[in-house]
Formats: sequence, structure tokens, C-alpha cells
Amino acid sequence: MEIRNIAIIAHVDHGKTTLTDKLMKQTGMVEEDVSVSMDSNDLELERGITIYSKNTSVFYKGVKINIVDTPGHADFGSEVERVLRSIDSVLLVVDAQEGPMPQTKFVLKKSLELGLKPIVVINKIDKPAARPEIVHEMVFELFLDLGATDEQLDFTTVYTNGKAGIAKINLKDESKDLSPLLDVILQKVPPAAKESAQNKPLEIQPFNLGYDNFLGRLAVGRIYNGKVRQADNVFIKKPSGETRQGKIAKIFTFRGIKREEVAEANAGDVVMIAGLPDIYIGETICSNEDQKPLPAIKIDEPTISLNFLVNSSPFVGREGKLITNRQIRERLEKELEVNVGLRVDFSLSEYYKVDGRGELHIAILLENMRREGYELQVSRPHVILKEENGKTLEPFEEVTIDVPSEMAGAVIEKMSGRKGIMTEMKQNQNQKHTRIIFEIPTRGLLGYRGDFIIDTRGEGILCTQVLGFKPYAGDIANHEAGAMISIENGKALSYALYNLQNRGTLYIRENTQVYEGMIIGNVSKGNDLNVNPIKGKHLTNTRAASSDEAIRLTPPNELNLERALEIMKDDEYLEVTPKSVRLRKMMLSETDRIRQKRKSK
Repeated sequence: MEIRNIAIIAHVDHGKTTLTDKLMKQTGMVEEDVSVSMDSNDLELERGITIYSKNTSVFYKGVKINIVDTPGHADFGSEVERVLRSIDSVLLVVDAQEGPMPQTKFVLKKSLELGLKPIVVINKIDKPAARPEIVHEMVFELFLDLGATDEQLDFTTVYTNGKAGIAKINLKDESKDLSPLLDVILQKVPPAAKESAQNKPLEIQPFNLGYDNFLGRLAVGRIYNGKVRQADNVFIKKPSGETRQGKIAKIFTFRGIKREEVAEANAGDVVMIAGLPDIYIGETICSNEDQKPLPAIKIDEPTISLNFLVNSSPFVGREGKLITNRQIRERLEKELEVNVGLRVDFSLSEYYKVDGRGELHIAILLENMRREGYELQVSRPHVILKEENGKTLEPFEEVTIDVPSEMAGAVIEKMSGRKGIMTEMKQNQNQKHTRIIFEIPTRGLLGYRGDFIIDTRGEGILCTQVLGFKPYAGDIANHEAGAMISIENGKALSYALYNLQNRGTLYIRENTQVYEGMIIGNVSKGNDLNVNPIKGKHLTNTRAASSDEAIRLTPPNELNLERALEIMKDDEYLEVTPKSVRLRKMMLSETDRIRQKRKSK
């Protein structure tokens, strides 16, 4: 059977997963009335984003099409880069209204560098504000800007409405399904392997990892040459040439989103292999010891770092069952089996140093851990600095911001104060919205997203893309709100919160259990404020005219993981439990904090 290998790449929320789901349904891989999505993880379904790249396959006109659905968020960009090395073409999905966005640029650049010829899919043509012809021109300009070859510039464009499951080669065409898109894939994507590749020595390179409680670590990779069979003895080569032996236990191929166990698989196919417990991405699985390893797959370096610690708050063990140092270590070791963008330093006894690709990358790990019953605390994230040729380097990001034009001034002012340099600014056709592009140190973005929502009244869109390491940009003067710190243990009362809400923003509701040192809100003026949130109303025998007025509390700005990671300070911990997210001071006692302050002076 002929095989085609493609990846679907796009910016977050441009519709690639919906499109993949419809392709599976129309080719009979999933029954039409059964709700099955490529986004199978609970967090993916809740947030509407793809976090982990996944494989599926569809069968059309006697050809097997292996499809890899990739994440669209910049924090998971390392997943995309690995996948692109293992396929023969990409479907570049672009929103018919928004046009190319930062992650579109990032993934397209990687595709062009690898010599791939993308098929452009302009999706969501049913949107009231869709402008497919203009977006087509914008995509062409992006190809030019990224240095595409003449052959790559001659790309095929397909117009789709992923939600309705229709595709058109020309906008005026009539269409009932996605057949035009599938036909283009068969015409434009080269076969995955020539017949001669079947008779060559085995070569497989994993581009992704999986984990099974019974089978252990699983390698997802492409067979470049030869055949692989169950119980085969193989050699595993690192890019450096170092060699070790292994034995294939089981082989799986993909049919829809289900994996099917097979006795053997041939060149060109994408397979999942069990039996190699120490296999890693980019290594070469081969049949002869003297074979050369395939070119290495580069994985992007982490950009932020923070510490994971055992929870030491007074509420430890109330909500979580997995709270010990050993249990946290085992969970992080298990995460490293599949999360290749993560690094963990286990050498320190007091805490584990965790490096990740961004705040969302870390927040997803913490969210998964708390749902599994873990309880822990983490320190404030810091950017990772590097030394090269005597110079200090730090990670920079490209930030694309779409805002109503009247709010652009406030955004430019804030970004400039955080060492952001504006590289482009343009208004759309009706002058109502402005797109601004900045280059900014990752440090400057930490804690900004909350301000951005306030400055744009929730109408702005902010997207980022890691550019790499550049010279250190100097000190950034961030205005940080002070913390409202509880000095008592007990239940927060409406009367006390009513009197405190004028001093800043509260993070908790009435009847919330608090402890000494817990942060219950912020203070506008910038200095920390010690407060008593459990103070009740003093009762007397006399009644005043205003004594029985109803207490009206402003709804609190309750913390979630991403927001808490953004706003926390160096002397604070974020306490994460299955039911709660709390900020607290490292030193819970006010006396201890005063002593520490004096020592530091």
C-alpha cells in the first residue's frame, strides 16, 4: 500500500484539529455520530488547544495517509520541530480572517528550511469577516520574507470550512466534503518510500515518545529504510555514534487514532515501538552495527526555570494524597519520559530545579499533577541566562499584538517600559484594529499578560514566539503591587473583607480558610500590608441607623495557575493542591520576615 506522511501545522485556534477530526470522519476512521477528537487530553478539551502532538491515519483511494496533529502554542514549539523532520509535506492552516500569526511564521520557517513544499489551507472561510483572497496574498508575502525557493512559492491553496467539513480549490466551487483536499494530498505529497527502500538495512528515527504502564517507554518514529519485525535484535545509535543493543518487543501502526499491533512494518510507515526502555528522540534504530546514525533532531532549549518543593504550609495534606519528596521526584521522572522540552535537576536535596519552555508549559505540568492528587509548592519563574564569549545572553521573544486602535498607545507605552522594541505597526483596512510586533526579553513579558487584559479591556490578542538568545537587555523596572498578607489562621469573614477590598484586589471569597503568611490579595500602593481577614464585627447592645446595612463584596480576582505564576514575587511560593491555588510568603511569620529584611540590608 502506498503511504503519504504529512503534518498539520498552524497557529493556535486556527482550526487544524477540527479539520483532522473531519478528515477522520469522512474517510470512515470514526463513525459520523461518534464524538472522537484528536484533542483527547482533558486539559486540551477544556482549553481548546493542542498540547501534545498526536498521530492518526486515514485511508483514501487505496492510499494510507499518516497525519500528525501538532500543537499551535509557542510553548510547545519543540513538538512541531521534531515532527517536521519525519514527514514529506505539511498542511499549513491559516485563519481566513486573522491571517498568518507568530506561530504560523515559526512553523513555516522550519518547514521551508527542511526543503518541504507546504500545501496552504485557508480555513474558516465561513466567518463573517473572512478575507480569503487578502490572506492568500499575506501568506505569499510571508513565503517571500522567509526566503522560500521558486518551487516552494508555487504552493497549492485549498479553501476550507473545517467545522462544516468542506474544501474547495476555488472559492466559487461547489463542495460537499473534504475530497478536494484529500485529492491534493495524493497529487502533491510524494510517496513515503520507494520500492528500493524496502530492501535496504533498517533505519528508524523516533520523533516522539509515549508511555504505557505495561510496556514502558514507547518510541514513535518513521521507518526510513527496511522492515522491522517483532523480536528483532537491533542497534541503537546516538548522533555521536555511540552504540548499544536492544530488542523490539511490540510494533504498532495507526488506524485512525487507534493503535494496531502488527507483526512487521515497512519503509515509509510511522510506527510505535515497545521494548527499548532507554530510547530517546533523534536516535537511530538500525539493523547493522556499522551503519551511520541519521542526522540529529535538535530540541529547543528551555527559557524559564523554577523550583519544585514539598508543600510546607499549615494546610499540607488536607487536599492532596501525594505530598512527599519521593512521590514528587517519581512524578517528575515519569514526565521526563515523554516531555522532552522539560529538564529537571535532581542533584539538590531541598528542591528540584525544573526548566521549561514557558509559563504555559510549566502550568500544564502543574495542572496535570494537581489533578492526579499531588500537592506541592513552586518558586517564582526566572529566565535562564547563558554566558557566551564573555557576554551574558537571555531569551528573547517576538510578540504580535492585535488591539483596537485607540488602545495601541497604552500597549506601546507598557511594552517599551519592559525593553520591548517595536519592529512593525500597521492598521487593518477599516483602521479600527492595529497589529504591533515587538522584540522583547522574556523577562519583560513575565507578569505582563494581566496588565494587557486590563489595558485592552479584554479585546486584545497577544501571541509570542521564542526568537532565541540575545545579549542581556539590562534592568527592567517592573511595577509590582504589594501583597495583602494574612496575620491570622481561620475563616475569612465578609465584614473584614469588606473593609479590605478598598485597599487593593482580593483573591479570596468570604468563608475561605486562611493561614498566617497566606496572600489574600494585592495592594495598589506597592508595599506589603499585613491584615486580619478573620476580624468580625464588634457587637454591642446599641443599634445605630447604619449598623444593619448589607455588606456588598466586589467579586474577587481568584487565582489560577498561569496568573499566579505571573504575579508572584521572589519571596513567595505558589502552593498547588488538587482543589486550591494559593500564594504565600516563604516565611509565614511577620517577625521572621522583618528579621530577614534587616539581615539583607
